[in-house]
Amino acid sequence: MTWVNFFGNALDPKVGGIAFFGIFLSLAVFLIGQYLFKISNGFFLFQPLFVGMVLGIFILWLMAKWFGVSLPTFYMSAYKPGGDILFWFLNPATIAFAIPLYRRNDVVKKFWLEIVLSLIVGMIISLFVIYYVSKIFGLNNQMIASMLPQAATTAIAMPISGATGGIPAVTAMACILNAVLIYALADVLIKVFRLNSDPVGAGLGLGTAGHTVGSAKAVQLGSVQGAMASIAVVVISIVVDIVVPPFAHMMGLF
Repeated sequence: MTWVNFFGNALDPKVGGIAFFGIFLSLAVFLIGQYLFKISNGFFLFQPLFVGMVLGIFILWLMAKWFGVSLPTFYMSAYKPGGDILFWFLNPATIAFAIPLYRRNDVVKKFWLEIVLSLIVGMIISLFVIYYVSKIFGLNNQMIASMLPQAATTAIAMPISGATGGIPAVTAMACILNAVLIYALADVLIKVFRLNSDPVGAGLGLGTAGHTVGSAKAVQLGSVQGAMASIAVVVISIVVDIVVPPFAHMMGLF
């Protein structure tokens, strides 16, 4: 049995079988991650996004081996049509961050200048740090370009990565790893940096470093933290979109 026969005529774009496979696999591994996260009392390595990513890659690798095709070929033909449908929903999900932001717009109006300036300056500094740390570890230009947009949420970071010569899949993994680590270490980092009494700083930090997952943690801490995390996700994504391409060009990455 070939892998094409296994999926029937799903390679025909008029048939939805392949799209169904990608959607089903994504939901299945995410639900497994949710279950493991729940029974482990929130152990950070079982964060659903992280489990879904690792388990999904492993399953695709096993299936590619089983059917005797390369992993990139199997991914592009079998998984990507359904994965692209799910990816489309990241855009409205990102826009939904405007809701907690609107609810606490009084705080945003009060601290808008400090918020915008701190995020822009922090983003520019982080680009230089990422670039030189990547150089120290011997990463090539393509991998460095993949690392640079990771401060933005995944839906925005991936297209920027592709436009600057990076690998969007690597960028997505970096974004998810960031989010998982920030979610796991949020309470510790807030204590270390003494942000317990600074909900604005805590929210901005969680949203900047942890993206959507960090914002979810911020919402758990309070309405101000949630609103600040939301604005951090939005502002950082805009800054990354504007700054990363010229920075990558200046550094000779593409």
